Amino acid sequence: MTRHMLVQFPLLALAGFGLAACLPQRWVERMNGWNGYGISGLLATALLLALLMIPRVLDLALVDGRIELAKFLALLFCGAALRLSWQPAGLLVQGFFLGNVLPMTAVVGYLFESSPVRLCNAYLLGDQERLGQGLVWIAAAVGLAWFSRLVRTLMRREEAATSVQAAPDKTRRATESISPGNH
Repeated sequence: MTRHMLVQFPLLALAGFGLAACLPQRWVERMNGWNGYGISGLLATALLLALLMIPRVLDLALVDGRIELAKFLALLFCGAALRLSWQPAGLLVQGFFLGNVLPMTAVVGYLFESSPVRLCNAYLLGDQERLGQGLVWIAAAVGLAWFSRLVRTLMRREEAATSVQAAPDKTRRATESISPGNH
């Protein structure tokens, strides 16, 4: 179960992320028409990830090839959607997306970790607990990484705005010091 969700899921999403780089530019431009500010892609990703965390779906993916194929395609789509949506989303939409997906991931992780019974019939209780702990840690790490990036970005913007405001003052002072009336 841990390998299923903490290794296979991210690897498939990463493969989709890479495949999106190979899409023809005209396809990307067509998709951008319905993916304004990355909202559609991030919404689809959040919904698919929520669906794929349901214990019954995890069980079905092991016994039904159609569900397994749908899971593979969904995760490839999630990776591609993230690649195409993340930058256009901007910090506000990214924060909204992560503010929904990360708590959902942490709650699912907590439920897996603290449940006294197996939620997935195909996996042992110990594996379920390890997966739960891993999901909670991953949600916390991703949230912390994004928040630190947010702080860095905002600090750089503030620094750039301050230096742009200071530049006209420096230029004015330099011009005044070399003007003929100051000698």
